[in-house]
Amino acid sequence: MAVPKGKVSKARRDKRRSSVWKLSAPALVKCSKCGALHMPHRMCPECGYYNGRQVKAVAVEAEK
Repeated sequence: MAVPKGKVSKARRDKRRSSVWKLSAPALVKCSKCGALHMPHRMCPECGYYNGRQVKAVAVEAEK
C-alpha cells in the first residue's frame, strides 16, 4: 500500500493546484449578417440570425 513519505505543506499543495482555477476567455466569431461578435454555434444577439437565416425577431432600438 502506498503511503506518503512526509507531510505536504499547504504552500506546496496549493502550488500544485494553482493552474486549475484559470478560465480561458470564450471564443468569439464575427456575425456574417451584422458583423457583431458572438459565441460560435449560437444565434447572434444583435440581429437574431444563425446560419444565414433569421431565428428570432430582435426589436430595433430607435436612434435619436
